[in-house]
Amino acid sequence: MTTVGVPKEVKKDEHRTAITPDGVLELRHRGVDVLVQAGAGVDSSIDDDDYRGAGAEIAGNAPAVWERADIILKVKEPQVEEFGYLRPGLVLFTYLHLAAYPDVADALVNAKVTGIAYETVQLPDGSLPLLAPMSEVAGRMATQIAAQFLERHRGGRGVLLGGAPGVRPGRVVVLGAGNVGLNAATIAQGMEAEVLLLDRNIDRLRYVDQIHRGRIMTLASNRGVVARAVAEADAVIGAVLVAGGRAPTLVTDEMVRAMKPRAVIVDCAIDQGGCIENIRETTHSDPVYEVHDVLHYAVGNIPGAVPNTSTYALTNATLPYAVELATRGVREATQADAALALGVNTINGCVPNARVAEALGRAPTPLAECLDGAEHAG
Repeated sequence: MTTVGVPKEVKKDEHRTAITPDGVLELRHRGVDVLVQAGAGVDSSIDDDDYRGAGAEIAGNAPAVWERADIILKVKEPQVEEFGYLRPGLVLFTYLHLAAYPDVADALVNAKVTGIAYETVQLPDGSLPLLAPMSEVAGRMATQIAAQFLERHRGGRGVLLGGAPGVRPGRVVVLGAGNVGLNAATIAQGMEAEVLLLDRNIDRLRYVDQIHRGRIMTLASNRGVVARAVAEADAVIGAVLVAGGRAPTLVTDEMVRAMKPRAVIVDCAIDQGGCIENIRETTHSDPVYEVHDVLHYAVGNIPGAVPNTSTYALTNATLPYAVELATRGVREATQADAALALGVNTINGCVPNARVAEALGRAPTPLAECLDGAEHAG
């Protein structure tokens, strides 16, 4: 019988957990054993008794979970202190973002772990079903984060995004009209800010314009448009995505120099390297720093600040795939679902996802060959 393990997250300021009690109940209904580390859900307002009531076994520490589990469900990529738990044949199902964390890629490859990344599970229409819920949360939070740090006592310009009668509202520039960007722009528009949404996809901008009927200004993105928009912004939200690869740099150091004093940048793409030149990742406990008198917010796990909402949203999306992996195994599940197959980032020392391999400077190996190699190795 397959055992699914859920360890407590150890990344700094990460408060989400990888499954809800309802998720446990569903796996148990399918004949899957579930092992949850004690306290794993506390920060998400989920008690051990809630997991016990759903049929999970509670393990006292992380080693017990990692050693006994066939499949590990996590939220964030393994941290250095977890590398020692990696072993051949282990299936790890989590956000990996290997393009931004090549040391994690090396650890997974060297340990011959099957690393399946939420963010590269991709449907035929190009959508990313397991990234979408956290993108929606991050986008919605990005605007309220910008609003907070625009307050003068937080170091910002002292601008209210919604303005006041007779006073111009704050200007929010959103780079990218995907899930993160559209949610950020929608919240900013709801706060009555002046919103500019930039993207290279004209059809996507047309869709936004039809839905919001001009309340969000849409602009076709190019270097000149980005430079002018950023220079006039009170807040810039970076929301670009390349599935499996590094985010492109859209805002150069020169553009940051030209921004208004004490303007705010929120880079939601930081877990893929960031879209602001020279930006570095920050944490919830130390979220901002200044460059050229501009506040930079670059927390790599924004949804971790609202873990109850995020844990339930994440489980809603990941659970069907977790069930397939646990009941059918990696080979059968990926052969039956091309979207899930694209989620396989590492297996038996190989990197089958072409975009991930390119970002890591490795040669991709077809998944079928990787699976055959895993069987022969076994």
